[in-house]
This record gives sequence, structure tokens and C-alpha cells, in this order.
Amino acid sequence: MLFGLRLLAYRLFKPFMKPVPRLIPIPRPTVLVGPDSALRLCRMIGQFGFRRVMIVTDAVLVKLGLVEPLQRALAAQGIDVAVHDGITPDPTYPVLEAGHAAVRAHRSDAILAVGGGSAIDAAKVIGAMATSDKSPAQLVGMLKLKAPMLPLFAIPTTAGTGSEVTVAAVVTDPVAHTKAAVIDPRLVPMATALDPLVMRGMPKAITAATGMDALTHAVEAYTNRWPLAETPPHCLAAVRMIFANLVRAYQDGDDLEAREGMAVASFYAGLAFTKAYVGYVHAFSHTIGGRYGVPHGLCNAIVLPYVLDFLKDAPYAEARLAELAVAIGAGTESESKAALAQRFIDRVRELNRTVGIPDKIASLKAGDVPAIARAAMIEAHRDYPVPKNMSLAEAETLLEEAVRQPQLR
Repeated sequence: MLFGLRLLAYRLFKPFMKPVPRLIPIPRPTVLVGPDSALRLCRMIGQFGFRRVMIVTDAVLVKLGLVEPLQRALAAQGIDVAVHDGITPDPTYPVLEAGHAAVRAHRSDAILAVGGGSAIDAAKVIGAMATSDKSPAQLVGMLKLKAPMLPLFAIPTTAGTGSEVTVAAVVTDPVAHTKAAVIDPRLVPMATALDPLVMRGMPKAITAATGMDALTHAVEAYTNRWPLAETPPHCLAAVRMIFANLVRAYQDGDDLEAREGMAVASFYAGLAFTKAYVGYVHAFSHTIGGRYGVPHGLCNAIVLPYVLDFLKDAPYAEARLAELAVAIGAGTESESKAALAQRFIDRVRELNRTVGIPDKIASLKAGDVPAIARAAMIEAHRDYPVPKNMSLAEAETLLEEAVRQPQLR
């Protein structure tokens, strides 16, 4: 009873949040696109006049040799370059504190993030810590930065999170096993390079999961109730490009055209959801990922079609899903919206199967279902303009019947 009243209070208060993305200006990074754009970005950093740059990345990318050419390109500009490669997936508070210590020791005047969403998110928070002297926990929430972070540049090596253009950074509390977001327009990087060459060696599983993560961003932003004028074209472009390029990039990692298409799609999806928000898929995935360590993109990919099954009966969501079906060539406007919406969901499931995404989350435990459902409902009803309200019982049913393995532990 009390929990239901809490959700109702969130829903009643939420309309007051609608003006926020319209009133708060959100900067956009300068974008370089194409092969070797990463090296061009390094030259740009030198032209900005920065002289002590910390590359924030992970040990795997250093071992693969992706970071060394960037070091050389920065050094050629007369820049003192250091590398901090201690970033791990879903960076925890201690990981961020170690990165902050490295930046302080080097006396960096700018940061270059190289990697997937975890590396870029970590670099955002490290840059904010460097100018605020706040801990990661103190930065969690909205508009907690009181000064600009260290200048940040980003080279994404995956095509999915859109972190190179968003106002948010997701961090993990290692004690509570929960994820939370630092949200502030100051977190948007100054410039980014969408370079298919640095994505060429991305493993198939990561290509698939991050690509479906980008699709989730675009679909949730498109079906939400607070679109801005630029949201629909960004979402439609992203969805079209993902359906056109993800399978190609998955099947042939050296297909630079497909890699570039996915990078641009991820960027467009990031532009969309940073203003129009996400929805139930992310609410479930944040909780499941924080509890079990399931990669965020993979969790989004698995949960997405089940959430769409729930939403498709709402007239607004049905119409939007029907438009997406027409956009990817899965039908024509003369067909019924219900048929088109179902066809789009079917195409999402087909795309998942084609790129090797499982349809269940093996780690989900029966005893955790109520807690996961409650946390997801709080996040969604408090933060996201979803097109249809889900009850706690419906959330538990979704987890129990749609996501779990047949023999739930």
C-alpha cells in the first residue's frame, strides 16, 4: 500500500520535471568522423593549448596497442602524456578515486578518455572530482558540479553507450551493489572522434551488446512522452542505421563502413536520450547489472523486447512503435498500428538472435525478483516519462516470466 502511494507521488510530481531538458542548455561536442579521426582529435587537443594530458582507459586496450598511437600523436604536439589504465567495467568508487589520484599526481590539464562507456563515464567523474574535490558518492545526482570539470575529450571504442555526447556518467557502489548516475551538462566532452579504425578489433559479443544498447537508447527516447523537436529525427536515424549496420559489423569486424555507421547511430541515440530520457529497460538493467555484474548493453538487449511487449497496448507507444516499423522497412503506413508495432518487436527479437544475444538472463535469482522490481519501479516512475505505467506486480511478472531461466535459482 505504502509503496503504491510512493509510486503515485512520483508520477504526480514528474510533470514538473518536463521543462528541465528544455530550460537547461546542453552543449554538444565537436565531432570528428571517419578513419583516423582519433589522430585528428589528438592534433586538435594540441591546438587547444593543453600541455599535460592524461589518457584514461583500460588495460586491455593498452595491451591491444590501441593507446600507443594516440600517445605518440599527442607527444608530437609537445604534450606531456600519461596513461591511467585502471578503469574496469562498471567503475566503482575505488576505481574512480585511483583515477583521480593519478590525474592529481600528473597535474593534468585535460583528459582524453579512450574506451567504451565505462572508460568515458569514469573519465567524466574523475574530471569532475579534480575540480570539485568531491568524492564519487558526493557527485551522484543532478547538477552537483559547482565548477566545470577538467577539459575532456573522448574516443569511444564501442558503438553503444553514447557517453561521448551525454550529460550522465554511471557509477557503481561496490558495497551496496547498486548503480547511480552523475548528471550535469558540464560532463559533456569538448570533442569526440568516431573512428571506425579503433572499433575494428571489437569482439563480436561486445559489438552485439553495445549495438543493441544504442538501439535501446533510441527506442526508449522515441517512445517516451517528452520528445523535443530534434528527438524524433535523431531516434529514427539511429534505428535505421542500427538495423542497416549492426549485423554487418557483427559478421565482419573489418567492415569500416558498418563500424562507422554504428558509431554515428550510437552518437545520434545519445543525443536523443540525453534530453528525452530512457525508460523501463534501463530501470531493470541498472538494478540487475548492479546486483549481478551483467554488462549493461547485454542486459538492455535481453530486456528490451519484453518491455516493448508490455508497452505495445498503450496507444501512444503503439503509434511510435508502428512508425519505427515503417522506418526500417518492416511495413507500410497503410497497415494497422497494432500489426506494425508487433512487427517491430518481432524484428528486435530477430536482430537479437542474429547477433547472438540470449533471450534470458541466467544470473537472475528467484529471491531477488521483488527487490529488483521495486528498485526498477522507483527509478522509472521517479525519473522517466514512460508511455505506460507499470505496476509492481507487472514488473515482477516481467522478471519471472520473461527474463528468468526456466529453472530460476
